[in-house]
Amino acid sequence: MDFGIYGVFIIAGVLAIQFFFSTRNNGYLGAILPVAYIVFLTWMLVTNRVESTIGYILYLLIGLLFLIAEWNGGRKYLREKRKKELDKMKTRDMK
Repeated sequence: MDFGIYGVFIIAGVLAIQFFFSTRNNGYLGAILPVAYIVFLTWMLVTNRVESTIGYILYLLIGLLFLIAEWNGGRKYLREKRKKELDKMKTRDMK
């Protein structure tokens, strides 16, 4: 697979969408892109667009690693944001 400049922008866009989905209240939205990635990569293997099974496994593991890392970062961001809001509410209640 050859990644040009457009490929880099597409990957960055997908990771940004993954981060956005993972910062929503419903954490299951963050599972949409990893599942779609698995389906897409499996389709590429079946139609012989991926050269080898080892390449498929490597693409799968690396892609899922990045998507899960973005999901984890988004959930952490959401928890910190909620904690800050609760701290603000507690300080206002004390006044």
